[in-house]
Amino acid sequence: MTTLRHESGFPSARISVEGAPDLQRNERGLRPLRLPAWAGDQVLDPFFEMEVQLSAGVRLALRTAATHLELTLHAVRAPGTGGEPAPAAVDLLVDGRLARREFLTGGDLMAPATATSVAALVAGDAEAIGFPGLPPGEKEIELWLPHTAVCDLVSLRSDLPVLPSRQVVSQRRWVHYGSSISHCVEAEGPTGTWPAVAATARDLHLTNLGLSGNAMLDPCVARTIRDLPADFISLEIGVNIVGAAAMRLRTFWPAVHGFVDTIREKHPDVPLLIVSPVPCPALEDRPGPLVVDPATGRVGAVGDPRDIPLGALTLSAVRDHLARLVRERQRSDPALGHLDGRTLLRPDETADLHDGLHPNAAAYLRMGARFADFLSSHREWSHVLHSANSS
Repeated sequence: MTTLRHESGFPSARISVEGAPDLQRNERGLRPLRLPAWAGDQVLDPFFEMEVQLSAGVRLALRTAATHLELTLHAVRAPGTGGEPAPAAVDLLVDGRLARREFLTGGDLMAPATATSVAALVAGDAEAIGFPGLPPGEKEIELWLPHTAVCDLVSLRSDLPVLPSRQVVSQRRWVHYGSSISHCVEAEGPTGTWPAVAATARDLHLTNLGLSGNAMLDPCVARTIRDLPADFISLEIGVNIVGAAAMRLRTFWPAVHGFVDTIREKHPDVPLLIVSPVPCPALEDRPGPLVVDPATGRVGAVGDPRDIPLGALTLSAVRDHLARLVRERQRSDPALGHLDGRTLLRPDETADLHDGLHPNAAAYLRMGARFADFLSSHREWSHVLHSANSS
């Protein structure tokens, strides 16, 4: 039996936590946060607070010749269909390639509120996830944490010493912001989200600020992106603003400008791509809000189309407005670009929206591959892959 005589706690000088703008110590371990702790005080929404803690895109990076690793963490797992825990996995990458996916079985469970009970947390135990049988010799290791769980990092054990990663130092840094379409809860594992697929395909250092049920152009998020190192920034904007009927054109237009202006305070020349919404048939030509049909689980829009002339937003309108906004800003900001979300998921692929809104796992893989191809094949964006102009 292999002896795991080398143990590292967290934080560690030899193991970096990547993709997490903040780290919070608690009695169980070290919790990665996808926004600084202060941001939670500026948004009065418990769901926002939970989304910030879910570990989408967060990973551990190290270098080692070890052939056996064991990660201990205490997870808080979100409920999935029927109240059962949503699948949560740790993905192991060796030299940039997925080598193993291990699903969690322990941890706490968030029990959702029902007609007869309030939301509660069912306590569980910390869990050790083993990765034996790794190839010999020195290699770059990434351990991607579950994108569907909150994770408190406890320790990493190994049969040989671990060293700081060399890979993360050389990668171009990509900061991406978006909604559930960027969080990708439906992906089969943490490297199956479309931003992770694109990042691993093009060797980009990803910080994924995809926040399900959010992406409301909150100023605290803009300030976070402004203050992060970045060689490339992308913003997926619109679907939740329309789906929640959170804004009309009068507020949407200046909110996008203000969000970009804040980022540009410290990243004036960094390539910044605005991505408009992927298809959602219910919202294409009808305003929100969205409601879920309990009988089918599919979404429908209940906004009044007669409000469109008064500034009510649809996805079709948002795409047009974002394209116009980018065209107008490009006169003074040539590093700003626009990508129609229907390039990532085509209108003829809406059968892959399992609930009429969210893509399924296979669709996310295609979206990631298409985004990676977009970066490679468009001259104005391909230089992102070949220059480390970190600001």
